[in-house]
Amino acid sequence: MHVYKFRLLSDTNDDFVRDIEIQANQSFLDFHNIISQCTNLNGGELASFHICDQKWNKEKEITLIDMLNEEYPDEKNKPFEETSIMKDSLIRNFIDDPHQRLLYEYDFLNMRTFYIELLSVHIQKDESVYPRCTLKKGELEQPVVPQLILDDEEEESAQPIIDDYTDLLDDTFDIKEDTEGSEFILN
Repeated sequence: MHVYKFRLLSDTNDDFVRDIEIQANQSFLDFHNIISQCTNLNGGELASFHICDQKWNKEKEITLIDMLNEEYPDEKNKPFEETSIMKDSLIRNFIDDPHQRLLYEYDFLNMRTFYIELLSVHIQKDESVYPRCTLKKGELEQPVVPQLILDDEEEESAQPIIDDYTDLLDDTFDIKEDTEGSEFILN
């Protein structure tokens, strides 16, 4: 079995480096999960991989969930040429350059961008478990989340809006666990 070794760099911290090894027959969902584990991201936010050319221009997108089929059921009206879903996309089917470049974008509301480059491809020599992180340097900077401070009267008047929003979210998304990880299902 072939093993791909990728280097992951952050757009916010020059000291951040992760090397990840993943088997050719594993999916981009497996890649997403190991990135979440070795970077201390929770993994529950929306994310996409982009297959890029050597100048980091995006060519193909591989998304965590299929948002386009919901929004654009008619194939010819879709805004993007090539979009795939992580759980259905094997690594070997998208890597065709010995120095393949990818972008990984995580959490579209608080965007984290990672630059990924293929370092090497080798034959698996032992019974190691993949994917795995083989090098870990630096940590991600934690985003600054503004805190809204309300006085008692403002908080009391805002609570019904917060409750309605929470109810709406609870009714819109169900999270089901399967053998391959988390899956988001629209009701």
